[in-house]
Amino acid sequence: MLLFSNLVPLSMGVIAQEYEPANNTTAINTGAGIESVIRSPRIAGNLTSDTSINLTSEAGGGVVENSEITIYEQGIALVKERREIELQSGVNQVEYTDIPSGIDPTSVIIEDAEYEDTAVLEQNYEYDVLDSSNLLEKYLGREVNVTDRNGEMYTGTLLSHSGNSIVLKTEAEQVVVIEDFSKVELADSSGLSIRPALIWQIYSPVSGARELLISYLTSGMNWKAAYILMSNAENTEADIRGWANIDNRAGITFENAVLKLVSGQINRVSEAATPVMEERAVADERATQTPFVQEPLFEYHLYTLENPVTLENNQAKQISLLSANSVPIEKKLIYDSSVSERILAYLTLQNTNESGLGMPVPAGVMRIYSTDSSGELQFLGEDRIKHTPEGEELRVSVGSAFDLTARRNETDYQRISDNVERVTYQIEINNSKSEDQPVTIVEHLYGEWEILESSDSYEEINAFTIEFRVTVPARGTKLVTYTVERRF
Repeated sequence: MLLFSNLVPLSMGVIAQEYEPANNTTAINTGAGIESVIRSPRIAGNLTSDTSINLTSEAGGGVVENSEITIYEQGIALVKERREIELQSGVNQVEYTDIPSGIDPTSVIIEDAEYEDTAVLEQNYEYDVLDSSNLLEKYLGREVNVTDRNGEMYTGTLLSHSGNSIVLKTEAEQVVVIEDFSKVELADSSGLSIRPALIWQIYSPVSGARELLISYLTSGMNWKAAYILMSNAENTEADIRGWANIDNRAGITFENAVLKLVSGQINRVSEAATPVMEERAVADERATQTPFVQEPLFEYHLYTLENPVTLENNQAKQISLLSANSVPIEKKLIYDSSVSERILAYLTLQNTNESGLGMPVPAGVMRIYSTDSSGELQFLGEDRIKHTPEGEELRVSVGSAFDLTARRNETDYQRISDNVERVTYQIEINNSKSEDQPVTIVEHLYGEWEILESSDSYEEINAFTIEFRVTVPARGTKLVTYTVERRF
């Protein structure tokens, strides 16, 4: 394995002397995706011949074929690909093209499985690619043909340019200033890069064909999970669809790639919503087949697409991540004054095999729909769910309850001592509906506390939280009162 952060020692006990690049090289196109130039190094007193080798993707034109891509939720991807190359014995200059514009050159790893003594001595990242703003700058000192607004053409060496003004030196040694030009023709376009490239100095102990495994990180690729929950009218069952939304803005197309997705928060030193397809399920099965295979990866979860996929540059693609039908759900009305002044409506479900899920559910936006009296779907709301491990409860906020209101008041306060206080609270819930409504009241306590009196039973959720589960009568009011003594 070759890491660019280290200088890998050369093989066979040979001392590598300084070498001077030759001015003249010969181009050889291997059709394998890398362009390499073999310079003339002095190794043990022997010189190799100057040779140039090309290593570009077989597909070419900004397309990488048959790679493996692992995309993370933090906007990066790990790309692994194999490319064929013909190396000569000695030090080879290799130009590696057809790479993403967001490649992190410090992350590149090269593996030559056949020869461990193959070593990377140097790497350069050529990212100053050609565009309209720097074209003339790159052509300073070179021959150009310039046509002015009157149609007259001038040929000469480009000396300078500014705005719409160009200064040329003609073959007659005359300096011509063209104040307003309409067209510039480049006499020689060699040496101009339209895509970024990595230039390597690679030492090879022997000559011959190699297959290099090249890995690197790149920005410009991202994936997010998005979900559709379709509830029945009674809010007792739901069909759930999950989609992996993949966004490729890496500046290159990946053709027939093995796709893997990592769910979880990876640590990075520095880090650089697409719409979800909506589909109504008609299947009767509890769970349906999805194209991803899930497995644990360190403290994360890895999802591998079973079939190769093509990710076009500047394309958003959606692939089914999970699908489950008739999942048991429960509607909960919760009043937590620390979260909202309103009573919020939630739908909850258990992430278990029995419910039809039973897999780690990545964080993402879940959109909720329900059927009306005519059986048509209506949008209820959306929420961002967190990563939900298998076996945990998944809770999604739908919105606030329209016909239920709440009010919380402090009705009494006593300072018992410097570090003890006694407080009485009253929570009033009003129900305008024609049916009784179950409501959960969440209260957060602090310090060392003790409930002295309470109008209703409660449950201690943790050291700082209690819950009252009450029923509010139809078109009526429910009062909950409790007194707490706190020590600090």
